[in-house]
Amino acid sequence: MIIYSVTVTIEDEIEREWLDWMRRVHVPDVLRTGCFAGATIYKTFESTSDEPTYVIQYECSAMAEYQRYRDHFAAALQKEHSDRFSGRFRASRQILEKV
Repeated sequence: MIIYSVTVTIEDEIEREWLDWMRRVHVPDVLRTGCFAGATIYKTFESTSDEPTYVIQYECSAMAEYQRYRDHFAAALQKEHSDRFSGRFRASRQILEKV
């Protein structure tokens, strides 16, 4: 199993709006690509930042599915997020393999 893990640190003032939009719009849009079997949103307890930090983990069965997402869908979905919350978040991404 492959996990596409996205860590996002956001400004306090937009936390509720951001989380609501992630739950209602962004995560469902990512899942509708058909590249992932599921997704889970976590809020971190301890972070290097004083601002709220979340980890969204998307699960797929094989690296080919993640690569299909990256090649055909990621840029547009990431742009939509960036346009909406421009300058108010920091994000990093990792690809993990369940062993």
